[in-house]
Amino acid sequence: MIFGAHVVVYSKDATADRAFLRDALGLASVDAGHGWLIFALPPSEVAVHPAEQNNRHELYFMCTDLNAEISGLKEKGAHCSEVHEERWGSIVNIQLPGGGHIGLYQPKHPTAFSEAPPPHSS
Repeated sequence: MIFGAHVVVYSKDATADRAFLRDALGLASVDAGHGWLIFALPPSEVAVHPAEQNNRHELYFMCTDLNAEISGLKEKGAHCSEVHEERWGSIVNIQLPGGGHIGLYQPKHPTAFSEAPPPHSS
């Protein structure tokens, strides 16, 4: 049974990017040993897009108010690109300290999950 997904982001400065995910994005994490942090992600979905070649992957976080998220990130020292409008959403790229980037967007399309957290079961 598949119970989750594990996303890998490669970086020239993994320590700085881990600190960014923890401090700027506020993601909770566990230490897998020796300071190797593994972060919890919000509910996720996966899409398959046509491409000229395989093995190209991208990471986008989703939000309900892009402008508010950009403001909060800038207060924490993050650098965001200008907002780019697509038919499927409003998007920015966030520069990671290690030199890479991740996407953040406010979708205009239906999502594959409910934004409300699932009910707590005991």
